This record gives sequence, structure tokens and C-alpha cells, in this order.
Amino acid sequence: MHTADPAGTISVATALLDRLGRLDGLVVAFSGGVDSAVVLAAAVRTLGADAVLAAIADSPSLARAELGSAQRVAGQIGAELVVLRTDEHTDPGYRANAGDRCYFCKRTVLAAVCGLARRRGFAHVATGTHRDDHRAAHRPGLRAARELGVCEPLAEVGATKEIVRRLAAHWNLTVRDKPSTPCLASRVAVGVPVTVEVLALVERAELAAGEYLADHRVPVRDLRVRLLGQAGFRVELDQAALDGVSPQAREGLLARVAEAGLGGRGDLARYHSGSLSG
Repeated sequence: MHTADPAGTISVATALLDRLGRLDGLVVAFSGGVDSAVVLAAAVRTLGADAVLAAIADSPSLARAELGSAQRVAGQIGAELVVLRTDEHTDPGYRANAGDRCYFCKRTVLAAVCGLARRRGFAHVATGTHRDDHRAAHRPGLRAARELGVCEPLAEVGATKEIVRRLAAHWNLTVRDKPSTPCLASRVAVGVPVTVEVLALVERAELAAGEYLADHRVPVRDLRVRLLGQAGFRVELDQAALDGVSPQAREGLLARVAEAGLGGRGDLARYHSGSLSG
């Protein structure tokens, strides 16, 4: 008896394994999130661990907690993870943050991953880009991947974000329900220069906000502290967390974030992915 598969998860899994199985060794540009984890898990399944590497870019834009999480996830999948120190923050185009920051970031990061692949004798590099990413209105980082000849197996087999999560559940990956966690620079409004100091400030502010919410027993799934330049800052929470913050706690939360070094005027709002496109 066949189990219903309305989202086409099994057929996409088969197509993904077939696509990766035709590659002669693979390095996966890895973040520790669900998308790249699914690519890595599929590659290990079809090619074997010896023919697969994971590579994560470590720079001031990567929160320390995310690096530790990525190391655990790669270990659970059974893949070697190489930590590459990258310096995208030194690129003038990245620092200017004029709306195409992600292009300069991905160009630097993926070039480093391609360099690792060459040094280690791997023929291909893949990202966790999926079909929905190509439907987004503003994804400058995708251009860098095209220029470097990086493959996108999830997008190639038509996997949407929903199917990616279903695949992660199908393969029992611990990150199957992990919220999206883009780099710290994604919290900085277009036009506000991105520096090492600004990135450290964002990380401190989000840690402070998370600690405050934990102290007040407010569970939170999505948390962002957005730097808005002269307009101050905005704390964004998922709707359930937002509903759980009392008026008194709201003031305390904004004060705690300001004390982390942001200063200025703060606001609290519902989380919206990509609200500061870069």
C-alpha cells in the first residue's frame, strides 16, 4: 500500500539523489540551516561521506551560535566540515550596503568554497538554493553563484521551501524545523554601512533581546534586531512572541536592546523575512 505524497516529497527526493549521484565529488556551501543540510544529507547518502565536504564561511557576519550549530549538524549528518575564514566585510561593495551587498558577499564566500574544492580535488560546488529563492524579487547573491558555475540541486529538481522541510523530516534531520537564520548583515538597513563593529553590535543586541524574553518566559521562534540608521532600531518577533509581550515588558525589551549599544529610538514589530533587503 502506497502512502499519499501530495507534496511530491518522495519523487523530489529520488530526483535529488539521482542528480547528486551523477556528480564526481561535491563540496556543499553550508550554513547549518535546513536547505544546505538537506543537500549535504542527500550528497552523503548517494555519494558517500568520502566524496563529500561541507564548507562554512566564518566571518564577522556569522553569529557564534550559528557556527556551533552548523558544526553539530554536519557531525550528525556524518560529513566533514571545513571552516573557511572569509573577509567579505573588507569589500567596498559589501561595506557600502547599497542594495546589492549579498552579491559581494556570495562572490567572496563561494569563491573561497570553490578554491577549497580545487585544493581538495572535488569537481563540484553546490548551494542550498531552492525554487522559491528564484521566485524572490531581490536575490543579488544568485548572480554570484551563476558567475562561479555553482550548482543548485534543490532548485534544479523543483524543490520548494516546503518540500525542503519535508525532505529534512523524511531524513530525520534535526534542523527540519529550524527557522531561517541569515547573516548578521541582513539586519542592517540598505544605505547604512556594514562594518565589523556594526555586525558585533547586532549580535549583542539580539543576544540581549533573547535573554530578556527568556527571563520573562516569552518563547520566541523568530527574532531580529534591525538597524535603521538615523531612524533608530526595530525589534521584530514572530506573532506568537509578539502577542506574549506585555506593554510593560515591551518597554523593558526595547530598553535592554538599547543598552546593548544601539541607543536611539526603538520600536517593536511583527517579524517579516527580508524586511531589509540587501
